[in-house]
Amino acid sequence: MQRKASAVWKGGLKDGKGSISAPGGVLANTPYSFTTRFENAPGTNPEELIAAAHAACFSMALSNELGNSGFHPQRIETKATATLEDLTAGWTLTRIQLDVRASVPDVSQAQFMEAALAAKTKCPVARLLKTTISMSASLNP
Repeated sequence: MQRKASAVWKGGLKDGKGSISAPGGVLANTPYSFTTRFENAPGTNPEELIAAAHAACFSMALSNELGNSGFHPQRIETKATATLEDLTAGWTLTRIQLDVRASVPDVSQAQFMEAALAAKTKCPVARLLKTTISMSASLNP
């Protein structure tokens, strides 16, 4: 299986602008720029897209782990926070924090944590990233 995306950048780093596209249609000439990446201007940036991909992948992996244990999650909400730091080697994605809340009938906290930890290591996006991944996981009452 292969998934594709493309980016076009026009101009210099600080005054240029780019767009990101993917065949699935969600990203169609989606704009990004220096200010969306480093100055919190409205728009997207690569780190935000990595965080979104990681949150989506982890949620699916957790659903799979729970399903393999006989549980049927009603809702899994994962928020991923990617941290970009200016290190001596250059700008680096240094860590991702996953915060997950889920509604899963009949699962104990221990069973849920076991599934969450397994999902954290089995998520394909997590395996791609060479950064520290921390996690908090809780069940909704």
